[in-house]
Amino acid sequence: MSAPADLDGLRHEHVFLGRSHDANAHRTLAVVGLTAAMMVGEIVAGWLTGSMALLADGVHMATHAGALGVAAAAYAFVRRHARNPRFTFGTGKVGDLAGFSSALLLGVVAFGIAVESVLRVLEPRPVIFGTAILVAVIGLAVNFLSALLLGHGHGHEQDHGHHAHGPLGHEGDNNLRAAYLHVLADALTSVLAIVALIAGRTLGWLWIDPAVGLLGAVVIARWSGGLMRDSALVLLDATDPALEAEVRGQVEGAGDARITDLHLWRVGPEAHAAIVSVAGQVDGDAVRARLKPIHELAHVTVEVRQS
Repeated sequence: MSAPADLDGLRHEHVFLGRSHDANAHRTLAVVGLTAAMMVGEIVAGWLTGSMALLADGVHMATHAGALGVAAAAYAFVRRHARNPRFTFGTGKVGDLAGFSSALLLGVVAFGIAVESVLRVLEPRPVIFGTAILVAVIGLAVNFLSALLLGHGHGHEQDHGHHAHGPLGHEGDNNLRAAYLHVLADALTSVLAIVALIAGRTLGWLWIDPAVGLLGAVVIARWSGGLMRDSALVLLDATDPALEAEVRGQVEGAGDARITDLHLWRVGPEAHAAIVSVAGQVDGDAVRARLKPIHELAHVTVEVRQS
């Protein structure tokens, strides 16, 4: 039986930050500043004008700013402790932990917005439409700028990724992907708020404003659920079925080896670890050579039982 070894047989490092870690951290900090400034404006304007749709969008931006703040803190923690031996497989999953925490918070906020929207549907309140529309348009512009900042990094991650496997989602920076999707969801609620305010002003439908606030709550809840599911899969070391099939195909394709036990899990952006037990007429070096083309495998342990 061969001794466990990493993929190249020499290097044994557990730093799984992702190739764009620092650039993504800087983009996230910039978007935190933009979002926090607009968040204050929308919440104050929504409260003063009586617009539930605008207030809901402002609260959504508040949770967005909070989530991005957690993401920025996660980037800093990951960098600071990247080589800390206390973390056996590095700190690459800290971003997923931050995402899961943000998803829980967003779920609570979505529920609160939904309750307030229902109350205002039952008891409509007057809205200062002109001011509310202006603030909502400015908020949409901020969302667009934030999407440009984060979208550049998101697209860069996609360009470098060779595979996009299974329920675990993209192989890039999950922290950045979550922030990017959140900006898009926030832009959607801004558009809905503008539509509701214009309809309320021109048609006199006071009920449409809280109704759109309720729709925004549903959007937030759906985004929250998706992020919670994806980050939980990583935190629970779920196996990626597509990547597992690729590993089996590479090892067993020649017909001289059979995988008897396989453990495969994500340890960071663009990085998976694997423990592969093989029976057959091969040695550990041959197995490692077959797995080397799979770029997602950053840390591999191979055990071979000669049959």
